[in-house]
Amino acid sequence: MTTRRPLVGGLVAEGISFVGTRVSMIAIPWFVLSTTGSATQTGLVAAAEITPLVLFKALGGPLLDRVGPRRVTLACDLLSAFVVAAIPVLHGLGMLGFPTLLVLVAVAGALRGPGDAGKAAMSPEIARTAGWSLERVSGLTAAVERTSSMGGAALAGVLVASVGATNALYVDAASFLVSFAVFGVATSGLGRPVPPAVDADATSYVQELREGWRFLRTEPVLIAICAMVAVTNLVDQAYATVLAPVWAKESGAGVAVLGTLFAVMSGASVLGALTAARWGETLPRFRTYVIAFLVAGAPRYVAMALESPVWAVFAVTAVAGAASGFLNPILGAVILERIPAPLMGRVSSLNTAICWSLMPLGGVLGGLAVTGLGLSPALLVAGAAYLVTTMAPTRLPSFRQMDRPPATASVAETPTRA
Repeated sequence: MTTRRPLVGGLVAEGISFVGTRVSMIAIPWFVLSTTGSATQTGLVAAAEITPLVLFKALGGPLLDRVGPRRVTLACDLLSAFVVAAIPVLHGLGMLGFPTLLVLVAVAGALRGPGDAGKAAMSPEIARTAGWSLERVSGLTAAVERTSSMGGAALAGVLVASVGATNALYVDAASFLVSFAVFGVATSGLGRPVPPAVDADATSYVQELREGWRFLRTEPVLIAICAMVAVTNLVDQAYATVLAPVWAKESGAGVAVLGTLFAVMSGASVLGALTAARWGETLPRFRTYVIAFLVAGAPRYVAMALESPVWAVFAVTAVAGAASGFLNPILGAVILERIPAPLMGRVSSLNTAICWSLMPLGGVLGGLAVTGLGLSPALLVAGAAYLVTTMAPTRLPSFRQMDRPPATASVAETPTRA
C-alpha cells in the first residue's frame, strides 16, 4: 500500500531545517566578519563546521545501517538544537570567545553530518512508499530545499539587521526541534536497521566501511560525480561564506542585500527544481547537466568580479539559480539508483562525504584569496575553477552512462547486511 505521509512529512521537516540552516549560514559568517574584520577568521569558522561534518558523514554509514537512519537523524536533530542555542546563550553571558565558537560550530557540524546522511539514506524507501520515482522525489526535495533556503536567506537578512547575528541563531535551534518532531511522527515505521543476512558471518564496523568503499570505487559514474561535486562545493563554500559577504560589505550593499541575493538564487532554483520534478524523467540527463552547469556556475562570479551594478548581479544570479534547479534531481537520481539497498547507508554516506570533503578548505581558501589577491581576482579564479571542474567529466566516456541507468529494482529489494 502506498502512502504519501512520510514523503510530505519528510519534506516539511527538511524545509523547516533548511530555513534554520540558512539563517546560521549567514548569521555566523557575518558575526565573525563584523566583529573581527578578518576574512581569514571567517573562513576558519566555516572550516571548523564542515570538517567534522564531512568526517562523520564518511564514518557514519555503517551506523545508519546498524541502528537505522531514522534513529540517527532524530538523535542528531535533537542534540543540534541545544548545541546551536548555546552560541547566543554564551554570547549573552560574555563567554563566547573565538575558540569556544570554533568548538560549538564543530560539534554542530559533527551532528549535522550523520543527521543529513540519515535523511538521504531514507529517500529510496520514502519514494517507494509514496509510489513515486526517485527523480520526482529528488526534484521535490530540491524544490523544498531551495524554497526554504530562499525564505531562510531573506529571514536571516532581516534578523541579523534587527536583532543581531547571534540572536538570529535561536531560529536555527528552534528549527531543529520542530524538524525532530515532524520527522519523527511522519516516518514512524520506516528507516529500520538493516538486518544481517542469515548465512553471513559477523562483520566489523571497519569491514562494513570497506565494503562501501569497494562498491563505490567500481562505479565510474559515481566517482566522477563525487570528484566534480567535491570541487564545486569547495568553490560554493568560498562564495557563500567569504566572497559574497565581502562583496556585500565592500560594495556597500549590506547584509540585507546579501540575504536577498541568496533568496533570489534559491527562489529561481525552486522553479528549476519543480520543472525537473515534473519533466525530469523525459530530459536527457547528460545534455541537461552540461547546459545547467554552464549557466549556473561561472557567470555569477564574473558578474561580481566586474563590479557590475547590483541589479545585474541579481539578474545573473536569478538565471543561474533557475539552471541549478535541474542539477540535484538529476544527480540525486543517478546516485541513488546505482546503490544496492543493503549498502545504501554506508555508500550514500561515503558518497556525500567525498562530495563535501573539500568544503572545509572553501572558506579558508576564499579568505586567503581575498586577502592575497583582492576580491575581484579571487572571484575570477573561483569562476574559472567552477567552469573547468564541471566540464571536465564530459571528457570521460563513462560519464555518459548517466543517460543509461541500470535497473532500479535493487533499491526495492529487502535490505540485508552482509
